[in-house]
Amino acid sequence: MPVRPMDLLALDGLLSQEERLIRDTVRQYGDDKLRPHIAEWFESGQIPAHDLAKELGALGLLGMHLEGYGCAGTSAVAYGLACLELEAVDSGIRSLVSVQGSLAMFSIWKWGSEEQKQRWLPRMASGELIGAIAMTEPGAGSDLKAIRTRAVRDGDDYVVNGSKMFITNGFVATILMLVVRTDPNDRSRGLSILMVETEGRQGYRVGKVLDKMGLTAQDTSELYFEDMRVPASCLLGGEEGKGMHMLMGDLPYERLTIALGGVAAMEGALEETAKYVKERQVFGQPVGAYQNTRFKLAEAATLARVARVFVDRCIEQLVAGTLDTETAAMAKWWVTDTQQKVIDDCQQLFGGYGYMNEYLICRMFTDSRVQRIYGGTNEIMKELISRSI
Repeated sequence: MPVRPMDLLALDGLLSQEERLIRDTVRQYGDDKLRPHIAEWFESGQIPAHDLAKELGALGLLGMHLEGYGCAGTSAVAYGLACLELEAVDSGIRSLVSVQGSLAMFSIWKWGSEEQKQRWLPRMASGELIGAIAMTEPGAGSDLKAIRTRAVRDGDDYVVNGSKMFITNGFVATILMLVVRTDPNDRSRGLSILMVETEGRQGYRVGKVLDKMGLTAQDTSELYFEDMRVPASCLLGGEEGKGMHMLMGDLPYERLTIALGGVAAMEGALEETAKYVKERQVFGQPVGAYQNTRFKLAEAATLARVARVFVDRCIEQLVAGTLDTETAAMAKWWVTDTQQKVIDDCQQLFGGYGYMNEYLICRMFTDSRVQRIYGGTNEIMKELISRSI
């Protein structure tokens, strides 16, 4: 296996043989099976999500860190390594894995009844079902208490009305983790979560695929619900009003996954730039021969190293069960802000070519911008941190 510039860092010396094997397997898969198609998928504006989900499922990468129910049961470190390798190839593919595994599957595994786990997890682990997290609404982004999509109990069903916005995997999703309001009079304890299989569901409609600045091959959609009936057995957590508690408990996990993506993107940008500046000639010598280039790469490598060490430490805390909300928020905002700076500096070294979509560094630049927004904006992260000081 090729050794990449940022391999020999932090946790690397502590990896088990299984973790190294998983990292190398995912890297090989990314290089051989995914990387040759990235430009094509970018041009078409769509990744073949259903085919990819089944491939990823066959490799054991969907919900790989969960135990049982068709999941591989690997360590959280192995899952982090897999996300790093996929992010280095394409942010959209990493997002497919992390939305499925870190959020939808993890929530079912943690909060679902035994019957719910048996019903959904094996099919999600195999890629038969693709999950999406339906939280954000036109008037409710980082402020989840503002959610208005309403679910009213009617016999053995809930009747759902409302809409969702900016939903990753929304166009291809076949199962939704849908956040709804079951009590209109309680902002905090009035939220619940329904798991909704979408195929053939009356009253469910997918809106247009949104035209985004980056992540163009990954669909982000609007969703609409009009008198959509969902069996009450699909309520996650066993009772109404637990939605906010479940979401708050799982958000540090999500934010660490976003930070992992930021580390991988920095490392990928550094690798891509190091190759380019050695080959590109300006005024009769390689761009990499100039002191400014060497200094910029040194700065980028240092920031990526610091980010990796910090995130590695967060992974250790996650494994130990000690990762708190404030630390996860620190990792999310600082890594994603730093990711934007590092990739911007790397892109500058490409000159005009860095502005062309055919170059990976250009796509990495536009893909990275949303990292500072989703999972809670970085301004909200700072607000959360400030409360603990």
